[in-house]
Amino acid sequence: MHRIRRPRVDDAAAVHELIKARDVAVLGAPDMTLDDVADELVEPGFDRDRDGWLAYDEGGRLDGWAWACPSGDGDLVDVDVIVRPGAEPLAGRLWPLVRDRAREMGDERGHDGVTLHVGVYRADHGKRATVEALGFEPGTSFHRMRIDHDGPIEPPAGVPAALAGLTLHTGESEQVRRVAHEVQQEAFAEHFGFVPTGYDLWHERKQAQSVNDWSQLTLARLDGRPAGMVMGNDQFVSDENCGYVATLAVLPGHRGRGLGRFLLRHAFAADAARGRQGTILHVDSNNTTPALGLYESAGMRQIMVIDVWRRRLRRAGGSDAVAGEVLQH
Repeated sequence: MHRIRRPRVDDAAAVHELIKARDVAVLGAPDMTLDDVADELVEPGFDRDRDGWLAYDEGGRLDGWAWACPSGDGDLVDVDVIVRPGAEPLAGRLWPLVRDRAREMGDERGHDGVTLHVGVYRADHGKRATVEALGFEPGTSFHRMRIDHDGPIEPPAGVPAALAGLTLHTGESEQVRRVAHEVQQEAFAEHFGFVPTGYDLWHERKQAQSVNDWSQLTLARLDGRPAGMVMGNDQFVSDENCGYVATLAVLPGHRGRGLGRFLLRHAFAADAARGRQGTILHVDSNNTTPALGLYESAGMRQIMVIDVWRRRLRRAGGSDAVAGEVLQH
């Protein structure tokens, strides 16, 4: 029998060891760093006393890590259950805890239900079977893309005629950050899983990330008006020495002029100048803009696929009980 307790900040190393064991079994190599895990444990909006669970075997080994985290005040809740290879039946004990807490989050925010999102590596066939048995359905897929840098990369030479009047502004000032946030919110409003997020929460989340670097935020203006933004961070520096484009956004009225490609090349050049061996990003395969084609044409290649599965839960007392409470996958 496993003993379950709430997580603490100083559990990061044990959680990282568990996730590493799972990643090596599924992917052949770790995919999260200790800093990634430490950041998750202090994520704004994540209440360690209510939203997370650790499961230990009789010998004190951590075999399970489960959590639910809301996206702002909306009805979307990100969830996950990670169990050590060989301890898969434990998932059947943890998933109901996650489900019930997610439903409580919806009740607390006044929603008639919540939508759960869980990311599953395409290579993780066991977890896919588990979430399917729990009633999750495919939502979308995110492709992890990478381009390698063999040396310095020249920044985009000159400004194309279609981008006459372009100016670039970095994110060290709050004024630039606020405008960049507005661009991101408008540009992503129609994308899968989008939840409107106010500036204060957006800023708090970025500040809480150990990999955050405001100097890697660039706001693009055309003739003085906001048009697009690109934001990078150091998420993949410690393990792969790669830059990471966390967000690339162009406002609808400025699309089709080459601004997205310009900002992408700008990010490549900046990463190469920092000595990075490459640049990584994630793209929704069902993006409302032709982003995947842009990245492929810029020389990026797919290195991984993460599928997002979703499940709608009605308010407590509804008739949507999850099937298969105890799973043997």
